[in-house]
Amino acid sequence: MTLFVFFAVLAAAAMHAIWNALVKVHLDRFLSITLMTLGMGFAALLVLPFVKVPKAEVWPFILASVFFHMGYRTFLIGAYKAGDFAQTYPLARGTAPLLAALGGMVVVREVPAPLAILGILLLSAGTLVMSFRGGVHLERFNLRAVCFALGTSIFIASYTLSDGSGARLAATATSYAAWLFVCDALWALVLCLIFRGPQSLPVLARDWKAGLFTGVLSGAAYWIVMWAMTKAPIASVASLRETSILFAMMISVFALGEKMTRWRGAAALSIVAGVVALRLG
Repeated sequence: MTLFVFFAVLAAAAMHAIWNALVKVHLDRFLSITLMTLGMGFAALLVLPFVKVPKAEVWPFILASVFFHMGYRTFLIGAYKAGDFAQTYPLARGTAPLLAALGGMVVVREVPAPLAILGILLLSAGTLVMSFRGGVHLERFNLRAVCFALGTSIFIASYTLSDGSGARLAATATSYAAWLFVCDALWALVLCLIFRGPQSLPVLARDWKAGLFTGVLSGAAYWIVMWAMTKAPIASVASLRETSILFAMMISVFALGEKMTRWRGAAALSIVAGVVALRLG
């Protein structure tokens, strides 16, 4: 991973943390995610005239990614409803890079260097500790919540591998990303109409500015990640993007005045050590 790609992925992680911290949409989780996806698709629609139409061999990856993103959102919403989201979502984010690394070895034959593997493990551990903030109570876990968390992580790893492979096969990462975002938005709109009906459209329209903002920012962040996966090992990029939780911690401490606890400090050190190991690996 070159220094430029390394810092580009860190920038994408920071963008992810920023829009999560700044944007507040007064909608339920399903409509909130749908609105962001539509905003991403609208922004990508403006890019389509300037990129090539994907070749036939690229479309299976795009369609697979749309399916994986649908599964990710479904399980993510389920994690909210399970009642233990604050504890199960970290399980999803922390295990996804590990699954992506294992999947990368099998699917794309990429075996990370020993130091990169250490970096992935440190980043995953730091992500788990940072998210739990030292307040996890394992006795509160239930099988339903854990299943949603693991399902979410499987879908994250799946779309990561699909998009990394598809972007490498496409003419450019920009072409792949633009068509993926448009297709994903169209399918999200169909699902919204099926499950919430036409009456949901005026509700979404009222918050279109927030949807466009989150869509552009999250789309740009993920485009950087897909581009980076054409330049560097997928597992390393997938792990490095999880540093977004470190940027989120910095925002909460320095901008929102939250307390820097020992758990947060330990998690931050683990994440930083993982970042250094990935860079050296």
